Amino acid sequence: MPENIVNFKGIKFYNYNFDQLLNKINKGGLLVAPAASALTNISENKIYHNSLKKSDVAIFDSGFFCILLRFLKGKKVSKFSGYRFLKKFLNNELIKKKKILLIDPSRKDSQINRSYLKKQKIYLSKSYIAPIYTSNNIKDKKLIKIIKKYKPRYVIINIGGEIQEILGLYIKKNITFKSSIICTGAAIAFLTKRQAPINDLIDNLYLGWLLRTLFNPRKFFLRTIRSLSLIKQFYN
Repeated sequence: MPENIVNFKGIKFYNYNFDQLLNKINKGGLLVAPAASALTNISENKIYHNSLKKSDVAIFDSGFFCILLRFLKGKKVSKFSGYRFLKKFLNNELIKKKKILLIDPSRKDSQINRSYLKKQKIYLSKSYIAPIYTSNNIKDKKLIKIIKKYKPRYVIINIGGEIQEILGLYIKKNITFKSSIICTGAAIAFLTKRQAPINDLIDNLYLGWLLRTLFNPRKFFLRTIRSLSLIKQFYN
């Protein structure tokens, strides 16, 4: 039998469908989609691990993680990638009427991402260009000021893993109104084709890692190899 919630190292992963996930995050809070390569670091990166544990929803972004859960722990779950979540999220008619704040890594990404949202008929959006953060000391009073003034219903963080989750928790702690913070990193870049052109078939076949590696081997080959050490986390 599939399990609805899997606790892994204090992180609550939800084996939900999209409507259930959307209903969960609409209560406010932080959604994360940790990659296998990032999960390998939770023993060393305590700040990152803490941000995952304090998230409200973690989704099964990594197919490799799902496979390991099945064969090493006997837990049957379904992969639900950040790409798939964000695609369904931005296609949802109710979302199109809400304020969205994008946190983007560069001005060019901001322009491309906002243009994509407009094509999806999402017009109530703003973008914030993130500075270079260090994971052990994330503070951004300018960002918090913008969020408090704009009061977005959703904040979508499009920067790198192991940083975006810490930033998401920082935002959550520093606002008092209901806002859902979504950490799906590169997912929007798959939709805009700014990164590897992942599609539904590639995602369903658990081959996103392969396409990303072929698309940018210098960046992703070692990351893919490092993901294999996730097996150790099951025995620590």
